[in-house]
Amino acid sequence: MLLHPDSWLSYPPLLLMGVFQLWMLIDAARRKEWMWFVVMLVFPGFGTIWYFFYVFRSSPLTRGFELPGAHDRRRIKELQAQIHHLDKPHHYSQLGDIYFQQGKLEQAEANYRAALERDGEDLDTRAHLGQCLLRQKRPAEARVLLESVVAQNPKHDYGYSQMAFAEALGALGETDAALKVWQQVTENHSYPRAKAQLAEIYLLRQQPELARSELRDVVADDAHAPTFQRKRDRVWVRKARALLRKL
Repeated sequence: MLLHPDSWLSYPPLLLMGVFQLWMLIDAARRKEWMWFVVMLVFPGFGTIWYFFYVFRSSPLTRGFELPGAHDRRRIKELQAQIHHLDKPHHYSQLGDIYFQQGKLEQAEANYRAALERDGEDLDTRAHLGQCLLRQKRPAEARVLLESVVAQNPKHDYGYSQMAFAEALGALGETDAALKVWQQVTENHSYPRAKAQLAEIYLLRQQPELARSELRDVVADDAHAPTFQRKRDRVWVRKARALLRKL
Protein backbone atom coordinates (compact mmCIF):
# COMPACT_ATOMS: atom_id res chain seq x y z
CA MET A 1 0.00 0.00 0.00
CA LEU A 2 2.77 2.43 0.91
CA LEU A 3 4.44 1.76 -2.41
CA HIS A 4 1.31 2.64 -4.43
CA PRO A 5 1.73 6.00 -6.24
CA ASP A 6 -1.62 7.32 -4.90
CA SER A 7 -0.38 6.82 -1.34
CA TRP A 8 2.75 8.84 -2.03
CA LEU A 9 0.77 11.72 -3.56
CA SER A 10 -1.82 11.82 -0.79
CA TYR A 11 0.75 11.69 2.00
CA PRO A 12 3.46 14.41 1.54
CA PRO A 13 6.02 12.88 3.98
CA LEU A 14 6.05 9.70 1.89
CA LEU A 15 6.49 11.76 -1.26
CA LEU A 16 9.43 13.60 0.29
CA MET A 17 10.96 10.31 1.42
CA GLY A 18 10.55 8.94 -2.09
CA VAL A 19 12.35 11.93 -3.60
CA PHE A 20 15.09 11.64 -0.98
CA GLN A 21 15.43 7.90 -1.69
CA LEU A 22 15.75 8.53 -5.43
CA TRP A 23 18.29 11.29 -4.82
CA MET A 24 20.48 9.02 -2.69
CA LEU A 25 20.17 6.14 -5.17
CA ILE A 26 21.35 8.39 -7.98
CA ASP A 27 24.24 9.61 -5.83
CA ALA A 28 25.24 6.03 -4.95
CA ALA A 29 25.16 5.06 -8.64
CA ARG A 30 27.28 8.09 -9.53
CA ARG A 31 29.84 7.12 -6.86
CA LYS A 32 29.59 3.43 -7.91
CA GLU A 33 28.65 2.51 -4.34
CA TRP A 34 26.77 -0.58 -5.48
CA MET A 35 26.67 -2.22 -2.07
CA TRP A 36 24.96 0.86 -0.63
CA PHE A 37 22.66 0.98 -3.67
CA VAL A 38 21.40 -2.52 -2.82
CA VAL A 39 21.15 -1.69 0.91
CA MET A 40 18.90 1.29 0.13
CA LEU A 41 16.69 -0.84 -2.11
CA VAL A 42 16.37 -3.62 0.44
CA PHE A 43 16.01 -1.31 3.45
CA PRO A 44 14.30 1.85 2.16
CA GLY A 45 14.20 4.60 4.73
CA PHE A 46 16.68 3.29 7.27
CA GLY A 47 19.26 2.30 4.65
CA THR A 48 18.88 5.63 2.88
CA ILE A 49 19.39 7.68 6.05
CA TRP A 50 22.38 5.52 6.96
CA TYR A 51 23.90 6.15 3.51
CA PHE A 52 23.24 9.88 3.82
CA PHE A 53 25.24 10.24 7.04
CA TYR A 54 27.90 7.63 6.38
CA VAL A 55 28.77 8.21 2.72
CA PHE A 56 27.13 11.32 1.35
CA ARG A 57 29.41 14.15 2.43
CA SER A 58 28.98 16.97 -0.04
CA SER A 59 25.78 18.32 1.53
CA PRO A 60 26.16 21.35 3.85
CA LEU A 61 24.13 19.40 6.42
CA THR A 62 27.03 17.00 6.99
CA ARG A 63 29.90 19.47 6.97
CA GLY A 64 31.73 19.30 10.26
CA PHE A 65 29.98 16.03 11.16
CA GLU A 66 31.41 12.59 10.51
CA LEU A 67 30.50 9.21 11.89
CA PRO A 68 33.42 7.01 13.05
CA GLY A 69 35.35 5.74 10.04
CA ALA A 70 34.14 8.36 7.58
CA HIS A 71 37.45 10.22 7.52
CA ASP A 72 39.40 6.98 7.06
CA ARG A 73 37.09 5.93 4.26
CA ARG A 74 37.69 9.18 2.39
CA ARG A 75 41.43 9.12 3.05
CA ILE A 76 41.72 5.53 1.80
CA LYS A 77 40.14 6.53 -1.50
CA GLU A 78 42.45 9.52 -1.80
CA LEU A 79 45.54 7.40 -1.16
CA GLN A 80 44.41 4.68 -3.56
CA ALA A 81 44.02 7.32 -6.27
CA GLN A 82 47.45 8.79 -5.51
CA ILE A 83 49.02 5.32 -5.60
CA HIS A 84 47.38 4.64 -8.95
CA HIS A 85 48.66 7.86 -10.51
CA LEU A 86 51.97 8.46 -8.68
CA ASP A 87 53.08 5.12 -7.16
CA LYS A 88 55.01 6.82 -4.32
CA PRO A 89 56.26 4.82 -1.29
CA HIS A 90 54.89 7.22 1.33
CA HIS A 91 51.37 6.81 -0.03
CA TYR A 92 51.58 3.04 0.45
CA SER A 93 52.97 3.57 3.94
CA GLN A 94 50.19 6.00 4.91
CA LEU A 95 47.57 3.59 3.60
CA GLY A 96 49.20 0.83 5.64
CA ASP A 97 48.92 3.01 8.75
CA ILE A 98 45.16 3.43 8.26
CA TYR A 99 44.64 -0.31 7.77
CA PHE A 100 46.80 -0.97 10.84
CA GLN A 101 44.64 1.33 12.95
CA GLN A 102 41.53 -0.43 11.63
CA GLY A 103 42.96 -3.81 12.62
CA LYS A 104 43.22 -4.96 8.99
CA LEU A 105 46.73 -6.29 9.50
CA GLU A 106 47.11 -8.30 6.29
CA GLN A 107 46.19 -5.27 4.18
CA ALA A 108 48.48 -3.10 6.27
CA GLU A 109 51.36 -5.51 5.79
CA ALA A 110 50.84 -5.63 2.02
CA ASN A 111 51.00 -1.84 1.78
CA TYR A 112 54.04 -1.55 4.06
CA ARG A 113 55.89 -4.10 1.95
CA ALA A 114 54.91 -2.26 -1.22
CA ALA A 115 56.33 0.92 0.32
CA LEU A 116 59.59 -0.82 1.24
CA GLU A 117 59.94 -2.18 -2.29
CA ARG A 118 60.08 1.44 -3.42
CA ASP A 119 62.10 2.81 -0.50
CA GLY A 120 63.75 0.19 1.71
CA GLU A 121 65.38 2.77 3.98
CA ASP A 122 62.29 4.52 5.28
CA LEU A 123 62.43 4.28 9.07
CA ASP A 124 58.70 4.79 9.70
CA THR A 125 57.68 2.07 7.28
CA ARG A 126 60.13 -0.45 8.72
CA ALA A 127 59.00 0.31 12.25
CA HIS A 128 55.31 0.10 11.44
CA LEU A 129 55.73 -3.13 9.46
CA GLY A 130 57.56 -4.54 12.48
CA GLN A 131 54.67 -3.60 14.75
CA CYS A 132 52.21 -5.06 12.25
CA LEU A 133 54.09 -8.38 12.18
CA LEU A 134 54.25 -8.38 15.98
CA ARG A 135 50.45 -8.04 16.18
CA GLN A 136 50.19 -10.99 13.79
CA LYS A 137 52.21 -13.06 16.28
CA ARG A 138 55.31 -13.15 14.09
CA PRO A 139 57.86 -11.81 16.60
CA ALA A 140 60.94 -13.23 14.89
CA GLU A 141 60.23 -11.25 11.71
CA ALA A 142 59.22 -8.20 13.72
CA ARG A 143 62.38 -8.31 15.82
CA VAL A 144 64.68 -7.92 12.78
CA LEU A 145 62.90 -4.79 11.58
CA LEU A 146 62.41 -3.19 14.99
CA GLU A 147 65.97 -3.84 16.09
CA SER A 148 67.29 -2.07 13.00
CA VAL A 149 65.02 0.91 13.63
CA VAL A 150 65.95 1.21 17.31
CA ALA A 151 69.66 0.88 16.51
CA GLN A 152 69.36 3.81 14.12
CA ASN A 153 67.09 5.92 16.32
CA PRO A 154 66.25 4.72 19.87
CA LYS A 155 63.70 7.55 20.26
CA HIS A 156 61.81 6.73 17.08
CA ASP A 157 58.05 7.33 17.36
CA TYR A 158 58.54 8.73 20.88
CA GLY A 159 59.70 5.36 22.18
CA TYR A 160 56.88 3.30 20.69
CA SER A 161 59.22 1.45 18.34
CA GLN A 162 61.44 0.64 21.31
CA MET A 163 58.45 -0.71 23.24
CA ALA A 164 57.47 -2.90 20.30
CA PHE A 165 61.05 -4.17 20.11
CA ALA A 166 60.93 -5.08 23.82
CA GLU A 167 57.65 -6.92 23.26
CA ALA A 168 59.15 -8.86 20.36
CA LEU A 169 62.10 -9.87 22.54
CA GLY A 170 59.74 -10.96 25.30
CA ALA A 171 57.64 -13.00 22.88
CA LEU A 172 60.82 -14.77 21.75
CA GLY A 173 61.77 -15.59 25.34
CA GLU A 174 64.72 -13.19 25.43
CA THR A 175 63.75 -11.85 28.88
CA ASP A 176 67.10 -10.33 29.83
CA ALA A 177 67.33 -8.39 26.59
CA ALA A 178 63.71 -7.26 26.95
CA LEU A 179 64.42 -6.07 30.50
CA LYS A 180 67.22 -3.80 29.31
CA VAL A 181 65.06 -2.28 26.60
CA TRP A 182 62.15 -1.68 28.99
CA GLN A 183 64.52 0.02 31.41
CA GLN A 184 65.75 2.28 28.61
CA VAL A 185 62.16 3.20 27.75
CA THR A 186 61.18 4.02 31.33
CA GLU A 187 64.28 6.20 31.75
CA ASN A 188 62.81 8.58 29.18
CA HIS A 189 59.05 7.96 29.34
CA SER A 190 56.38 7.10 31.90
CA TYR A 191 54.24 4.95 29.59
CA PRO A 192 52.00 2.54 31.56
CA ARG A 193 52.56 0.02 28.77
CA ALA A 194 56.30 0.02 29.53
CA LYS A 195 56.08 0.18 33.31
CA ALA A 196 53.52 -2.64 33.59
CA GLN A 197 55.55 -5.00 31.40
CA LEU A 198 58.79 -4.06 33.13
CA ALA A 199 57.11 -4.87 36.46
CA GLU A 200 56.11 -8.29 35.12
CA ILE A 201 59.74 -9.07 34.37
CA TYR A 202 60.79 -7.90 37.84
CA LEU A 203 58.23 -10.29 39.31
CA LEU A 204 59.60 -13.15 37.21
CA ARG A 205 63.04 -12.32 38.57
CA GLN A 206 61.75 -12.33 42.17
CA GLN A 207 62.21 -8.57 42.59
CA PRO A 208 58.81 -7.55 44.03
CA GLU A 209 59.91 -4.17 45.42
CA LEU A 210 61.12 -2.99 42.03
CA ALA A 211 57.87 -4.25 40.49
CA ARG A 212 55.77 -2.51 43.16
CA SER A 213 57.51 0.80 42.49
CA GLU A 214 56.72 0.69 38.76
CA LEU A 215 53.12 -0.40 39.33
CA ARG A 216 52.44 2.32 41.89
CA ASP A 217 53.73 4.90 39.43
CA VAL A 218 51.23 3.64 36.83
CA VAL A 219 48.28 3.91 39.22
CA ALA A 220 49.35 7.31 40.58
CA ASP A 221 49.91 8.81 37.13
CA ASP A 222 46.54 7.54 35.90
CA ALA A 223 44.68 9.58 38.51
CA HIS A 224 46.00 12.81 36.95
CA ALA A 225 46.05 11.82 33.27
CA PRO A 226 43.73 13.47 30.71
CA THR A 227 40.69 11.50 29.57
CA PHE A 228 42.06 10.51 26.15
CA GLN A 229 45.23 9.15 27.75
CA ARG A 230 43.32 7.20 30.39
CA LYS A 231 41.21 5.61 27.69
CA ARG A 232 44.30 4.68 25.66
CA ASP A 233 46.18 3.23 28.62
CA ARG A 234 43.36 1.61 30.57
CA VAL A 235 44.39 -1.95 29.68
CA TRP A 236 47.81 -1.35 31.23
CA VAL A 237 46.41 0.43 34.27
CA ARG A 238 44.09 -2.52 34.89
CA LYS A 239 47.03 -4.88 34.58
CA ALA A 240 49.03 -2.76 37.04
CA ARG A 241 46.18 -2.79 39.56
CA ALA A 242 45.77 -6.54 39.19
CA LEU A 243 49.50 -7.15 39.74
CA LEU A 244 49.53 -4.86 42.78
CA ARG A 245 46.72 -6.86 44.35
CA LYS A 246 48.84 -9.99 44.07
CA LEU A 247 51.85 -8.42 45.82
